[in-house]
Amino acid sequence: MNDTPLWSPKPEALARSPWMAFAALAGSRCGKPLEDPLALHKWSVDDREGFWSTLWDFCQVRGEKGNAILENGDAMPGARFFPEARLNFAENLLSRTGPEPAIVFRAEDKIGRQMSWDELNALVSRLQKAFRAHGVGEGDRVAAMMPNMPETVACMLAAASIGAIWSSCSPDFGVRGVLDRFGQIEPKLFISCDGYWYNSKRQGVAEKLAEIAAELKPEATVIVPLMGEAEEVASRIEGAVTLDAFLAGHSAGPVEFTPLPFSHPLYILFSSGTTGVPKCIVHSAGGTLLQHLKEHRLHCGVAPGDRVFYFTTCGWMMWNWLVSGLAAGATLCLFDGSPFAPDGNVLFDYAAEERFAVFGTSAKFIDAVRKAGLEPAKTHDLSQLRLLTSTGSPLSPEGFSFVYEGIKPDVHLASISGGTDIVSCFVLGNPALPVWRGEIQSPGLGMAVDVWDEEGNSVTEEKGELVCTRPFPAMPIGFWNDPDGEKYQDAYFGGFDNVWTHGDFAEWTSHHGIIIHGRSDATLNPGGVRIGTAEIYNQVEQLDEILESICIGQDWDDDVRVVLFVRLADGAKLDDALKQKIRTKIRTGASPRHVPAVIIAVDDIPRTKSGKITELAVRDIVHGREVKNQEALANPEALKLFEGLGELQA
Repeated sequence: MNDTPLWSPKPEALARSPWMAFAALAGSRCGKPLEDPLALHKWSVDDREGFWSTLWDFCQVRGEKGNAILENGDAMPGARFFPEARLNFAENLLSRTGPEPAIVFRAEDKIGRQMSWDELNALVSRLQKAFRAHGVGEGDRVAAMMPNMPETVACMLAAASIGAIWSSCSPDFGVRGVLDRFGQIEPKLFISCDGYWYNSKRQGVAEKLAEIAAELKPEATVIVPLMGEAEEVASRIEGAVTLDAFLAGHSAGPVEFTPLPFSHPLYILFSSGTTGVPKCIVHSAGGTLLQHLKEHRLHCGVAPGDRVFYFTTCGWMMWNWLVSGLAAGATLCLFDGSPFAPDGNVLFDYAAEERFAVFGTSAKFIDAVRKAGLEPAKTHDLSQLRLLTSTGSPLSPEGFSFVYEGIKPDVHLASISGGTDIVSCFVLGNPALPVWRGEIQSPGLGMAVDVWDEEGNSVTEEKGELVCTRPFPAMPIGFWNDPDGEKYQDAYFGGFDNVWTHGDFAEWTSHHGIIIHGRSDATLNPGGVRIGTAEIYNQVEQLDEILESICIGQDWDDDVRVVLFVRLADGAKLDDALKQKIRTKIRTGASPRHVPAVIIAVDDIPRTKSGKITELAVRDIVHGREVKNQEALANPEALKLFEGLGELQA
């Protein structure tokens, strides 16, 4: 093992960081030194009341905290954080006023504009009045099929300001995909764009929008202009109005914020839904706010005026995470469209021109940039960039190295992992610790993360289940339409009693970091040995001939055999020589157990709307089982490539 870190915090920068300021405050309150990051984490888990209360004060949460911090604190689920608190999520995000930009927006290279803090407040005020005029109040649902644009943020804030529940997806979802989600929650208002740009092409929505609205039957359908076609689109949909018409007669004024309980529902997010109708996961306003403030302010060091970017759509929880940057006073840099239109430099152009402090993306994007031969470190001024975050799938060790070689040598690289289930992270970056190749730095403060074997024993430098052993505020309130909580209980607490089992196959390292080896439900079991799929991808995708891969376990001869599907680079051919090269790379880089029994070339690999490859869907197709909800996939037609393959019959 290389025992030299890729990056270490500079003492002078760390001393000025919010992390150390918080550690000093926490240490003064608990009466012991907490400058050491491991000591701070231990205290944050051991004294959860002290930690979350101190975090509330440090982040200057707007609201009434109350005297009680945690009730029924050992019950998972069942614990209640800040049971006496009253706050409003939107009030905490509308943290600033003035002419400075709150939001910068680009739709590929076609549209670019800004919205100031004053303009954002004014639009939220007008939207709030229009929502109320249409009967929207506490607990009502507002659903949006929208691009990642300023009006989407404003609509969410307007809903939150009056206690309505927000849910969103991106406009590339098909009719069934939208209805499978929003049909379950029965929104009072439905908001959509008039079209969007993707891969330099105009994408219309009118036809599918008419079908969706007819089945949802909301009080009103609001069409937001992006392509200059809002009036024409609205005219084709019964009960639809343009945003301008919706706001007519509602002048801007101070935004009114309804004080609400800490556990009041804020968001409904959806599971990927490839094994059935998506689960509707309900998140609380207070839990989401505190968790995001912790991650933005402490783990990411976000300060007022920082330019914060994450490449995401409104159908992925990273959109909800990004938007909370407003609570830290950051300027959000939004992007909608393809990250390769017109080419792979577009996001780095944006980063250089807007001087991003935080650049968030996916492991797949980093790998694609590497394989495209791009070197932003040589072609772009990224001098203001101090933090690069990666999620969506495990970042390979080669991806870690490429960030420092090809993007920026002195950037803090934070691989992060959590999910829709908690709308935040279990493990993520830490500004007080070094970055080791292939490792996520640390668990989040206040998160009692561990790795357990099948008997429930904590293990280090062994693979096991990622668990969280104590309650935390960002646990979901529950699932929509799950009155007795049975689905919620089964989803997270079926593995170990009173312990959150997340479904990730993970490993503690000797540096107190963590490696995610893939989803535990996609874990391979050849000969009874558990293997994480990420361990195979990390080897295969180093090869120039391979653009992407997906690996499954196929039931075979009373055992399981490893089957690897590869998408080849232009000009590459999966002949015996390349198969041998792949097997050798896996055998030497991982182990003989990881070597696939069968290797097959495919033209495409199915992925979810958020870009995650879908091992379970491929496994079902290979075994002749129906994939129940193909609308959850960005490219469902790719599944046909895995049907009835002769190579898998022998």
